[in-house]
Amino acid sequence: MAKQPPKRAWQRMLSGRRLDLLDPSPLDIELQDIAHGLARVARWNGQTVGDHAFSVAQHSLLVEQLCGRMKPKWPKKWRRAALLHDAPEYVVGDLISPFKAAIGTGYKSLENRLLSAIHMRFGLPARLPEDVIKTIKRADGIAAYLEATQLAGFSHTEARKFFVSSKFAEGIKLKGLEIPKVESIFIRQFNLLRD
Repeated sequence: MAKQPPKRAWQRMLSGRRLDLLDPSPLDIELQDIAHGLARVARWNGQTVGDHAFSVAQHSLLVEQLCGRMKPKWPKKWRRAALLHDAPEYVVGDLISPFKAAIGTGYKSLENRLLSAIHMRFGLPARLPEDVIKTIKRADGIAAYLEATQLAGFSHTEARKFFVSSKFAEGIKLKGLEIPKVESIFIRQFNLLRD
């Protein structure tokens, strides 16, 4: 009987790093890999209007912008945490909420391990303070409302059933951008948020 090769639980990154998904090390995480991956992952499973998908990188930039509006005196590290809130999706993709609910807690555990390693890599606590988490989640809900109504075909009435509308979103207009442009903007914004 032929011996089966061991199951692979790591992802090779373009930087050359090999990220173990089950036991991620902060030493195997690079900003360029995150920006590259997130700029290529479509929100809403690509079911958005426009010539380009609205990427997770753009969503992350939007959440960070909303946090800045909500908490203008926040230190850079919490804004950096907001920018990285969906960073695990650079390797696991963006699963829509209904699918995450169907999968159960195993996915969330994997995502949390990755996020903790990412936080440590970029000088953040492995687990953020509860008030920071709540602010980022609120901004995430506001971002989802904007995306749903401007890009994903939801009416405002329908979107209010699932997401959060807010005065903090006033004046924000969304559209999908070209991948290289989004990747560059993400890296530039991250660098502006360094301590």
